[in-house]
This record gives sequence, C-alpha cells and structure tokens, in this order.
Amino acid sequence: MTTEAAFPDVSTRTAAPLAHVVRGDLVESVHLGHLVALAADGTPVLTLGDPEVTMWPRSSVKPFQAVAMVRHGLDLPERLMALAAASHNGEPDHIAGALAILARAGLDERALRNTPDLPWGTTAMRDWLESGQGPEQISQNCSGKHAAMLLTCVTAGWDTETYLAPDHPLQRAVRETIGELTGVPVTHETVDGCGAPLFATTVTGLARGFGRLAASPQQAPDSAEARVAHAMSTHPHMVAGGQRPTTTLMRAVPGLVAKDGADGIFAAGLPDGRAVAFKVLDGAERPLAPVLVTALDALGAFAGDGVDHEAVESLRERAVLGAGRAVGAIRAAF
Repeated sequence: MTTEAAFPDVSTRTAAPLAHVVRGDLVESVHLGHLVALAADGTPVLTLGDPEVTMWPRSSVKPFQAVAMVRHGLDLPERLMALAAASHNGEPDHIAGALAILARAGLDERALRNTPDLPWGTTAMRDWLESGQGPEQISQNCSGKHAAMLLTCVTAGWDTETYLAPDHPLQRAVRETIGELTGVPVTHETVDGCGAPLFATTVTGLARGFGRLAASPQQAPDSAEARVAHAMSTHPHMVAGGQRPTTTLMRAVPGLVAKDGADGIFAAGLPDGRAVAFKVLDGAERPLAPVLVTALDALGAFAGDGVDHEAVESLRERAVLGAGRAVGAIRAAF
C-alpha cells in the first residue's frame, strides 16, 4: 500500500478553478481541480489543471470492474448489468435487483462482504429507517457490484469468501482491465469505502476509458464493454436512482455513459468516443453536475438529435439558497 506522500502534487499549485459558488454579487467559494475533455480520437480539447495527475477514481471505475466481470463469465439481463456498475440510492428496485443477482449465484445477502450502510437516497433512507432497518450490506450503494462479483466468482469457479482480496483472481482481472481501458499502468492501490480494492489512474486515463466504453456499442458491439455501456445508458435509474445527475444526464443524452465517484469524481463518454473526466480537489459533490454539463458542452455533446435540453439545463447551475430562496448559484468557472 502506498502513502499519500508518494503521489504527485495534487495541491492548489497545479489545480485550476472548476466551479464558482456565487452568493449575491460576490464569488463566495471556489472549487479547484483537474479536468480533461477528449475528442473522439483522444486528443485533448479542453484541459484544466493537470489531467495527468494520479488520483483515486473511486466508484467511477465501477463500469470497468463490470467489464472485467463480463469477460470472466458474468451474464445478466441489462437492468441487472446496469446495477453491477451502480452506486445506487438503495431504492426498492435496487435492493431487489441485488438480491436477484445473488439468487442467480445460489447465495443470499450473508455472502456479501461490502461495508454495511444505510441507503444513499434521502427518500430511500427515510423509508428504510421507518421500516425498522439499520445499516446493512444489501442497502449500501455498492451492493449491486458486490453481488455481481460473487456471481462472477461462482461462474468462474473462484472462491467467494475471499473475493475482495487484492490477489484474488477477480481483483487481478479488475486491475488488468482498468489498466487496459485507461491506458495507464496501475501503480497504486488501496481499499475503497465498500471494502473492494481500489486502483489509481489519471484524470486523462479515466476519460480515455470512458470514451472507449461509450464507443464500444458501435465499434465492438459483441464486446464486454458494449454490454456494460448499453446496459448503463439504457437503464440509468439502476446506475444511480432518482434525483441523481448521473440518471438525469444519461436519460437526456442518447448513448451517454456517465458515472460519478466519491470525493469529487465524475466521468462520461459519448457514443463516438468523446469523453470528459475530472477531479474536484476538495472532494465536494455540489459542483459536479455544473462542471460536467459545461465540459460536455465544450465537446458539443448536446448538439445531436434526441437530447432533452430542458433536463440538461436543469443541471447547468445549482442554486445557492438564502432564507429558502435562490440568491446565487454554483456554476462552472470555465
């Protein structure tokens, strides 16, 4: 395991403003970070900060983890495949889906090794608590991924007790797949919040991977990448849930594949291979949607047919409230 001190400098020395928080007529706060937008051929169209910085991509790499699983036998209907790449709200269909994946493996929730937690979504959490339940593994936002990992192990004949060990065949496959799709050799690893191994990459590598993933249904329709990408873009609610920018954007833009990650990560790819990825340096969630929409706009992502422009515009700014009413906005700084 590598300490933070061994990482390249990700401080304000190399970061650039990604978002402004405006209250009244003054900029109240600034969110710094690193961002890249790539053309279909992988050429940078927009760079802010240092996109070559090494960082933890967190849950944004769940689609890549799902690709590794499909390559080793994971076979699910599209709705459940989308859940395998999800950071879900813990809504009833999410929990039912995770249980259904486990059932396909002949297992139940006792086989899960992810960290117990309450549902992520506000309404789902309230309903869960009102039903008398507390933090559980099945209600944690990564339960779909963990259920899919267990099904992959059963299918491949791998041990299910140790599926989170870094040297487990499943996790070695995930590491190899992340390095392949991002084009960046994995040189750092740690443990994510759910307990799964987490492999570092760069902002550019993350964008490159999402471009390849989103383009795969057209370029390699029979590939594992295409199965995951099509499932996500077709069933965005299973990837996130209600009131989530990830869901809204994938519904609004045909073929878009998008995934958020904890501590200020977002990445998205378009069907022709254009892609965006960024890291908000302070780990804040509040500027993610405005920054992503503005970066996708720089790529011309909303110029095609079938785009729900009203839904896109609803994410371009986030209101700053005073006495319960909008007195400013969080908006991209570029």
